[in-house]
Amino acid sequence: MVRYQLCTAMLLINFSPFPNLESDRIYLRQITPEDVNQVFEMRSDSETMRFIPRPLAKNRQDALNHIELITKGIMDNEYINWGIVLKGNEKITGMICLLRMQPENYRTEIGYILHPDFQGKGIMVEAVKLVIDYAFNVLKFHSLEAVIDPDNVASEKVLLKHSFVKEGYFKENTFYNGKFLDSVIYSLINPGKNN
Repeated sequence: MVRYQLCTAMLLINFSPFPNLESDRIYLRQITPEDVNQVFEMRSDSETMRFIPRPLAKNRQDALNHIELITKGIMDNEYINWGIVLKGNEKITGMICLLRMQPENYRTEIGYILHPDFQGKGIMVEAVKLVIDYAFNVLKFHSLEAVIDPDNVASEKVLLKHSFVKEGYFKENTFYNGKFLDSVIYSLINPGKNN
């Protein structure tokens, strides 16, 4: 368990046992090597990864390496990543995570990806709600941020449905694949907490 002492308060981050989350329609569970085909399908698809400045997976080993990286982050209590599953189907349709945790600031970042076949069905809206509740009510973070491509209108809509507000627009602050990219930061303050 990672423990951070902050003045008189203490923020505990512990992902053991793994926190499965669920709503009426979806289930967020741990991603395992058995999910390699779905992870590869999402991370190798240029349309799915269009707004995520990361290299495309070239083969299943790349996807397996990604799963191993996710598992290590969870074991080290540094970040957490869930597979998004529609109830009645164990195959993951997307992934959602809390990463770049700043326990000293009670702040973390949320990120997500969804297979194109499942976009526009409200699945990510449900998944984000579950993760917001977990981040604020279990982990006790004070604020969440999301960093998105300004052209990612679908992601912006998901964030706005959960009352995220635009904090800033950064011009060409990321260099990826030979290009300078803009980014937009949205944030959400825990409505039930004052730090």
